[in-house]
Amino acid sequence: MPPADASRPSAPPCHVHKFGGSSLADASLYRAAAALVDDPSRTRVVVVSAMQGVTDALIALLETAQRRDAWQPALHALRERHANTASALDPDGHFALQPALDAEFETLRRHLDAIGAGEADAAILAAGLPGFGEVFSSHLMHAALGGDAASWRRLDARDVLVVHAGEMGMAVDWPESRARLAKWRAGNAEGNVVITGFVARDAQGHATTLGRNGSDYSAAIFANLFDAEALTIWTDVDGVLSADPRLVPEAVCLPSMSYAEACELAYFGAKVLHPQTMAPVQERGIPLWIRNTKRPEAPGTLIAPDSGRDGTPVKGLSLVRDLAIVELVGNGMVGVPGAAERLFGALRGAGVSVTMISQGSSEHSICCVLRADQAEHARDAAAAAFADAIADGQAQGVTLTRDIAVLAAVGDGMVGTPGVAARLLGGLAQARVNARAIAQGAGERNISVAIGANDATRALRAAHAAFWLSPQTLSVGVIGPGQVGTALLVQMSAALPQLRQRSGLDLRLRAIANSRAMVLDERGVEPADAAARLEGGAAQPVDLERFADHVRGEHLPHALIVDCSASPRVAAQYPRWLARGIHVVTPNKQAGSGAWDHYAAIQDASRRGGGRFRYEATVGAGLPVMLTLRNLLDTGDELHGIDGMLSGTLAWLFNRFDGTVPFSQLVREAQALGYTEPDPRDDLSGLDVARKLVILAREAGRALSLEDVDVENLVPPALREVGREEFLARLAEMDEPMLARQRDAARQGRSLRHLAQLDRDGVARVGVVALPAEHACCHTRLTDNIVQFRTRRYSENPLVVQGPGAGPDVTAAGVFGDVLAIAQSLGVSSTWSSPPVEARVEVNA
Repeated sequence: MPPADASRPSAPPCHVHKFGGSSLADASLYRAAAALVDDPSRTRVVVVSAMQGVTDALIALLETAQRRDAWQPALHALRERHANTASALDPDGHFALQPALDAEFETLRRHLDAIGAGEADAAILAAGLPGFGEVFSSHLMHAALGGDAASWRRLDARDVLVVHAGEMGMAVDWPESRARLAKWRAGNAEGNVVITGFVARDAQGHATTLGRNGSDYSAAIFANLFDAEALTIWTDVDGVLSADPRLVPEAVCLPSMSYAEACELAYFGAKVLHPQTMAPVQERGIPLWIRNTKRPEAPGTLIAPDSGRDGTPVKGLSLVRDLAIVELVGNGMVGVPGAAERLFGALRGAGVSVTMISQGSSEHSICCVLRADQAEHARDAAAAAFADAIADGQAQGVTLTRDIAVLAAVGDGMVGTPGVAARLLGGLAQARVNARAIAQGAGERNISVAIGANDATRALRAAHAAFWLSPQTLSVGVIGPGQVGTALLVQMSAALPQLRQRSGLDLRLRAIANSRAMVLDERGVEPADAAARLEGGAAQPVDLERFADHVRGEHLPHALIVDCSASPRVAAQYPRWLARGIHVVTPNKQAGSGAWDHYAAIQDASRRGGGRFRYEATVGAGLPVMLTLRNLLDTGDELHGIDGMLSGTLAWLFNRFDGTVPFSQLVREAQALGYTEPDPRDDLSGLDVARKLVILAREAGRALSLEDVDVENLVPPALREVGREEFLARLAEMDEPMLARQRDAARQGRSLRHLAQLDRDGVARVGVVALPAEHACCHTRLTDNIVQFRTRRYSENPLVVQGPGAGPDVTAAGVFGDVLAIAQSLGVSSTWSSPPVEARVEVNA
């Protein structure tokens, strides 16, 4: 592009405005557009597209005429639409708008006649025919702006703009176009100008177009020719968005971009920009605004030489679909000059456009990403070019992989910023998206990743969240809205708005289920309404496989299932879910303390599939018991033993039992207070505590199962098999044995406590123990859980975790804490805080 003509006389400041078809759909929108350029302080140039849908209608007319079918009815309908708009804009005929349109339509009719008749110049006429929509539109806009009387002139771009076809699309003959514009301006009074977009002439004087969406390119060309101070492209969106809002609803409008960023995004399919638009304005440093005709108060996006850095290295992300990979592999290519030239020469000769190139430093293979409709042609061309090498075994062949998309991350802030690629690829990995090929130019402002087409939407959302352009989204399903599940939903309802605002975390509850029914909702379920919806008409029979499929929705980057049931049938699904990359959080002890093979399968599935398995609330409800043990071992400490009171019910009973009140009376009192299960034998048997001890032992690396635990059942054998009511009636049979044990302990200066114990050798026991008065378990609140860790570091003064170990609210808080821990591992800001649980972690003698 040549430099500006320095000899040209100075002109008043000029602002070019371009209106797209969606902004010019009817007479009211023409008037609204005219109002947006009402600025008498500067010269205004308005470039217009065709009315919405008109270009498609003209192309359909052309194709109908070429088939020699009847095109007249469609032309009449098109003419009527413009006539109605003209009547609304010029009801009194003041602008002679209708005669002007009639003349243009008559020209269009003659062209269609000639094309249908197959006349000699039919192909030439066909090339310019799709541009008639802009010609019609320029007449309508001229009238909406007040016409000649308001100092508005109308310029048909075909009178000044000369272009020729080049390898990169239509190219402008700048000297000739400048000369013709100067001549036109000399013959017309100074003033504002309405110009037809999209259309031009070739060097032979034949009408042509700049290609689909070429009106943006026209606007940029005329901004350059008029030496404009600014160009505003008015469209139906607020500006350039960080991603396609149809795929990423959280996409944000970018306040500014550099030319380079805009060019990259335009190339990779950002719909708001035409790829060729940038060059004419970039050559003169003309700022370009993208603004919304429907929301003119919105500031829009400014595209300028330098946008500055605004906190994130990536400005936007874009997807290109319908691609394929052609890969040439050969040991004989290593160190051989010219292999790449030979490949790309073959593709060029076959007319194949390459979107992306990737080659490893070993030179063992070269892969090209290209349009899917050219893939077979490209493969055949490459195979032919290397036929000799393939026959000689120097090249292994050419492979074709279909169903590929390319995700591009663009931003000037990427230049010189370490870790951008890691952040992008890490986000994709968290979303279980495999990168097939990667390319980054030395300019560092673009990283392109070839991925499977089925992963494209999920990859885009994951990358968008990874760069803080949108909240990190977790698709969540909750099973079991009982006491704990309901408390969790209440906590989620209260916390979700704050989490989204402060931490960029979007916990999107998309499924809820109980043992009978489930509700699946694409848009999300309000946690406060979830339980009620299970009783409504939208509920369907529960199907755990469909439930998981819905939560794992391919368009969302991360999935998580919270199992608040106590069901072994649900726990049996954990390995399958984790293998699919679905994170699992649960207070359900069935998995952690069940059969060893099942537990091992869960751990293996988590490692292979990437789904995280969190179960803090299975031991100690909301207390950080598992977290503390994990931190001790992960930092290299050595476990010597665990002592713990792991049942709030049994803690209450033995904190109260001093021999002054019969043990049976305390059991009945605990039952009345709601501390026991409906059948107190479920607590007194010690099995629930044994399950918790097994979970702790496994977390510590011991291959322990429930049958390996020596469990003392406090229920006398004669009462274990009788009915619940009979058991309650005969509770007093427990009193004498328990009183004898209490008195024996008291004589030794000790107190009875129900304890779970794991020693250094992995021997596990659950039962009543007489403890010395200084033991930490003798100094708890009534229903507290307490776990004492003895380790190499904490041998003399054990590490103690103590606090409420039962109740739906604290258990739900532990579950919620696990959910948030997983969210943080996915890159969510750590500014959140989980629901409060009163807990104490201390070193006690």
